[in-house]
Amino acid sequence: MEQQQVEQLIAIYGNKLPIDSTFTVREKLRSMDYNTASIILAQAKDPTISIILSIIVGSWGIDRIYIGDVGLGIIKLLTCGGCGIWWLIDLFLIMDATKRKNLLQITEIYGAPA
Repeated sequence: MEQQQVEQLIAIYGNKLPIDSTFTVREKLRSMDYNTASIILAQAKDPTISIILSIIVGSWGIDRIYIGDVGLGIIKLLTCGGCGIWWLIDLFLIMDATKRKNLLQITEIYGAPA
């Protein structure tokens, strides 16, 4: 893929990835076909939706289930958000957790660790 296409994808989907991973993502995208990379990045979870879910139904673990942490989501549901403490902590952590999960998904597709 050309550098211009890589930069375009980073500009469009960069908010779904950790800021410090831009170099890693650029290297991974360069080795991919543009259409494949577009599909993979379009499937990334939106951190804004994660925080909205966390605010509204976070004590039920829906935010964790949304980002793929099904086990943590079920535990959070059974403990009612850790009696509200886990829910409160996740209000600050869920966006970064979503971005890290997206990065992990991208790097696993390419067969390299994050």
